[in-house]
Amino acid sequence: MSDQAEVLRRIVGNMNNGLAAPENRKTEKRARIITITSGKGGVGKTSVTVNLAIALSRLGLRIAILDVDFGLANVDLLFGITPKHTLLDLIRDEKSIFEVMTDGPNNIKFLSGGSGVEELTRLDRKKLRKFISNIALLDKLYDIILIDTGAGLSRNVMSFIMAADEIILVTTPEPTAITDAYALVKMVSRRDRKKIIRILVNKAETAREAEDIANRLLVVSEKFLSLKLNKLGYILYDDNIVKAVKLQKPFCLSNPKSQAARSMFALADALVENRNSDDLLGARGFIQRVLSFFGA
Repeated sequence: MSDQAEVLRRIVGNMNNGLAAPENRKTEKRARIITITSGKGGVGKTSVTVNLAIALSRLGLRIAILDVDFGLANVDLLFGITPKHTLLDLIRDEKSIFEVMTDGPNNIKFLSGGSGVEELTRLDRKKLRKFISNIALLDKLYDIILIDTGAGLSRNVMSFIMAADEIILVTTPEPTAITDAYALVKMVSRRDRKKIIRILVNKAETAREAEDIANRLLVVSEKFLSLKLNKLGYILYDDNIVKAVKLQKPFCLSNPKSQAARSMFALADALVENRNSDDLLGARGFIQRVLSFFGA
C-alpha cells in the first residue's frame, strides 16, 4: 500500500468517526444512492440511467445523476446537453456543488465525473473535508442519486458498486453479457453477500426471454454464491430507443407512449415501491465509502 493511500484511508476514517450520533442519523435526510452498472459495454446502461431518471422525476422525486464512466462518459450526449463543468471543478475548489451540476430535462441535474475521483487521492486534508461537505449537500437537494458507472470489473467500477445503497445490473440476452453480469455478481458476493442487486434485462425480444434470463441469474447466484438477487424487470427491444439516441433525447421524452417508455415508467414504479431500507448511506456516506475503497 502506498503512503498516499494510507493517508487517504486515515483521513476518511477520521471523518467517519466524526459523523452524527446514531440517534441523530435517523432524522437526517439522505438521498438513496443507486449504482447502475453492467458486466460489459453495449447493453444500454446509460440509456437506462437517463430514462430511469426521467421516469422517477415524473413521480415527483428530485433526481440527480453522477456520470463516473471515466472512459465513455456520455450522459450529456444522451441528453443533448454540453456541461460547462465537471467533478474536477469541484475538487479543485474552483466551483461549488451548486455551480457544477448541469441542468437536464424534467428538473434533473447531472454531473460528469471524468477522471475527478482519482484526483481526490491527491487532495490535502482541508480540501478533502471541503469536498465531502459539498457532496453532503446533495442529500438535502435530491431524493435519489443515480450513479452511472463504466462497464466491467475494474477497481474504479467496483468501488462505486460496493459504495452504493443498491445496484441495478443491466444485461442483455447476449451470452457474453449474461456471463459478464454473473462475473460481476460473483465479485460482489466476495465482498458483501447482503448487497442489494436488482436485475434489469434490456433489449430482449420477448417477455419470456427476459424472464428466463433473469431467473437463470437468480438461481445460479443463490445456488453457487449464496447471494439472493432481485428482479427489477425488463425492456424489450424497441426501435424508438435507437431513434432517441440519434435525436439525443431520452425515449421517455421523445416518445413517452412507446413500449420502451411504458416499461421504464413501470420500472420506476417498482423501484420506488421496493425501497428495502430506511437506513441509507446518503451522498456523504457514499463518497466516503468510495474514498475508502480507493485508499485501500
